[in-house]
Amino acid sequence: MFKEFKKFALKGNLIDMSVAFVMGAAFTKLSGSFIEDLVMPVVGQISGGMDFSNKFIGLSSRVTAATLDQAREQGAVFAYGSFVTVAINFVIVAFVMFLVVKAINKAKELAAISADSPEPTAQEKLLAEIRDLLKSKG
Repeated sequence: MFKEFKKFALKGNLIDMSVAFVMGAAFTKLSGSFIEDLVMPVVGQISGGMDFSNKFIGLSSRVTAATLDQAREQGAVFAYGSFVTVAINFVIVAFVMFLVVKAINKAKELAAISADSPEPTAQEKLLAEIRDLLKSKG
C-alpha cells in the first residue's frame, strides 16, 4: 500500500496541482491587496471619498454603529460595500485568468505551427547552398 501511495503522490499531475494551489493562494492574496489597497481607494476618491469597506445597512434597530465591524457586533447587517469590493476583485481575477489562458492557447498554436513545418531534407539544404553560391557569383 505504501508503494501505491508513493506512486500516486509523486505523479507529475499531483505535484503540478499542488503548485497550482500554492500559486492560487498567493495570487488571491496579491489580488486582494491590489483591490483593497490600490483600486478601492481610487474608486472611493472618484465617488466623492466614499469608503466601500464600511458601507452597510443594519437589519435591526439595534445596529447604530458607524463602522462595519462594530455594526456586526450589534446585529445582522447587509454589508454591500464588502460585496462591491469582492465583485471588483472577481472581475480582475477573471480577466487575468482570461489573459493567462489566452497566452497559453497562443503559445500552443505557435508550437503547433512550428511543428507542422518540417525540417528541410539534406537534398533541400544542398540545393539552397547551391542557389546561394550562384547568387553570390553572378
